[in-house]
Amino acid sequence: MKYVSTRGQAPVLGFEEVLLAGLARDGGLYVPESWPQFSADEIRAMRGLPYSEIAVRVMLPFLGGAIAEDDFRAIVTDAYASFDHAAVVPLVQLDQRTWVMELFHGPTLAFKDVALQLLGRLFDHVLAKRGERVTIVGATSGDTGSAAIEACRDRQNVDIFILHPKGRTSEVQRRQMTSVLSDNVHNIALHGTFDDCQDLVKALFNDMAFRDRMGLSAVNSINWARIMAQIVYYFAAAVALGAPDRKVAFTVPTGNFGNVYAAYGARAMGLPVERLIVGSNANDILARFFASGTMSAAPVVPTLSPSMDIQISSNFERLLFDLLGRDGAAVQAAMDGFRAEGKFAVTDAQLAEAHAIFAAGRADDARTMDVIKEVWEKTGGYQVDPHTAVGIHSAATAPVDPSVPVVVMATAHPAKFPDAVETATGRRPVLPPRLADLYEREERLSELPNDVAAVQEFVVARARAAKEAA
Repeated sequence: MKYVSTRGQAPVLGFEEVLLAGLARDGGLYVPESWPQFSADEIRAMRGLPYSEIAVRVMLPFLGGAIAEDDFRAIVTDAYASFDHAAVVPLVQLDQRTWVMELFHGPTLAFKDVALQLLGRLFDHVLAKRGERVTIVGATSGDTGSAAIEACRDRQNVDIFILHPKGRTSEVQRRQMTSVLSDNVHNIALHGTFDDCQDLVKALFNDMAFRDRMGLSAVNSINWARIMAQIVYYFAAAVALGAPDRKVAFTVPTGNFGNVYAAYGARAMGLPVERLIVGSNANDILARFFASGTMSAAPVVPTLSPSMDIQISSNFERLLFDLLGRDGAAVQAAMDGFRAEGKFAVTDAQLAEAHAIFAAGRADDARTMDVIKEVWEKTGGYQVDPHTAVGIHSAATAPVDPSVPVVVMATAHPAKFPDAVETATGRRPVLPPRLADLYEREERLSELPNDVAAVQEFVVARARAAKEAA
């Protein structure tokens, strides 16, 4: 298994190198040269298996032999042993055709744990084998940061720096990051939006001298291993609902397009997916693209679902690569145009290709609150967070065959957004006992301006890789 950059100029890499590289050196994102294929019989054979075993079967082809199967099985089993639910990602039925897959039973109560608990262990395994150290720099709109920190805290060969937009995450999201006081963990509250954080991280990676000196690596969904791990739960959900003998549709609340791209990958691998429904909040750049074929940025508006307050969906580039016939130069031109003009467009034929797979929905804050209340009332007390509510609304409004079950990916525990959920339902969601003292824990963070040089100076002063390179 080899990986190519969406912009066509970076070296073709194997799994270990892609894991450690994160962003390709030409600024693109790595994708498999070709998707592994699963037959109907191979998918059928996953029925009844524990989640960790499904994970091994789905992900093993992506490793290309870089990690021995027994070693990988041990890594996967250990990663998911940390989850609170025996099913890891259980399914809950809301009505006759709508299901919720709860992706929030990991250490930080968000779907990012499913990939990042694995990613942290993969870093440990590969870096120990290679005798290397990395400096992880990432941007978060809320959940990635805490999940990445939890996965990387106290790891011997990793220092981690996470940028979040100051004042634009929920208090629970912020505290889950800033209350981790491990020496190798550094939280940066940036004066700007999430898109500013993401742009700054990309600028650090595109400074090749700095990147090489620091041994930069990524845990954002630009890292291929994140996508690989997320593909698994689409297989698990579909198999539980009758695949390959029954089609399934998925609704994914998303801002950065990584989670729904993983569903696209599962479909490309042979999973019988009827439709992929993108759920957007008021920052609806993705919904507008699927309606018009034009990707056009607008100012970021703060919402009740802050993890989706994004106007630059970095993972969309992976889909664009396919829509443009895997032409790296065409992708580069489109992304250059987007940076220069704030927009790009695909042809009618390319949009039709996207419409064959994708639909999109949009819910503003008022509708989000209505959905949280409606679910609470209709189910007799089931609470959903604002992001999941956006997904539920989008599932109900998308054009899907009524006989096809729709699985909404529940991306965060309702207790991560207690104020909104309590306002809608009249009952405050409760944090699990292991996080009951979160509001009393000491916090540690540094505020920095939206300035590349300031962040570089901060990283150099604290990363162990810098001291070794000096």
